Amino acid sequence: MRKVRCAIIGSGNISTDLLYKLKRSAVLDPVWMVGIDPESEGLKRAAGMGLKITSSGIASLVPHIQEDRIQIVFDATSAKAHVENWGLVQGEGVRMVDLTPAAIGKLYVPSINLSEINDSGERNFNMISCGGQATTPIVHAISQVHDIRYAEVVASMSSQSVGPGSRANLDEVLNTTSNALIKVSGAQSAKVLVVVNPAEPPMLMRNTVSCVIDSEIDEAAINDAITRRVEQVRQYVPGYRVANGPCFEENKIIVYLEVKGEGDFLPPYAGNLDIMTAAARRTGEIIAEGILQ
Repeated sequence: MRKVRCAIIGSGNISTDLLYKLKRSAVLDPVWMVGIDPESEGLKRAAGMGLKITSSGIASLVPHIQEDRIQIVFDATSAKAHVENWGLVQGEGVRMVDLTPAAIGKLYVPSINLSEINDSGERNFNMISCGGQATTPIVHAISQVHDIRYAEVVASMSSQSVGPGSRANLDEVLNTTSNALIKVSGAQSAKVLVVVNPAEPPMLMRNTVSCVIDSEIDEAAINDAITRRVEQVRQYVPGYRVANGPCFEENKIIVYLEVKGEGDFLPPYAGNLDIMTAAARRTGEIIAEGILQ
């Protein structure tokens, strides 16, 4: 089967985990990895897998985009860097899957709006955040049964799986995730909290989703909607599950989620990073399938 050629910007933990996932794809062919540290583990592994690499940043990739027929670029750097990266590659006709919370492009969650991708004309696809990928599917599922007046998310993850880049982007993460709960999931208002837990051994990613509605809860319909949505997410994130719930308290619906990573490059407890790379791969595959058609 023909594959669509891809490049990865970034050579850190997320980029390296993404590389392993892309190498397993039936329609994506990663051919370049771009970094800024010549000693990075990601670049070394990419070179060992036969990719072309550069430690001179994205400007070194741009001249090769047409030459190497690159059609999709995955950006796993930072919100600030993404603005510059997109500015450098958008004139090359590529589609970019953005794993940062920059939110330049439309917000995408594979289990919610992937069907829109190839008909949208979009070229920049934002993956929101790890908390966004984990919780917007549940809020959206509930919104298909009841109008949601208020949605609140508490995303908890191990401190060992939250690197300096994620910490530096925390404001962008909170803003982009709360916007996704409104724009993608359909809540009228939303709030997002992030807890970085230093526990040893490291904890799995856990998320608490609370939705307030103004009508009598249809418990059967909510249970069915959440069960179906979880199965949809598990098609690309096998370690995604409801740990408890849904629980019903008067006009409030509460769901407790847990995400365990596949352990490609990152440890299984880093489900917060794994769900981002898994969502990015699935988004890239949908884009690639449209290109191949």
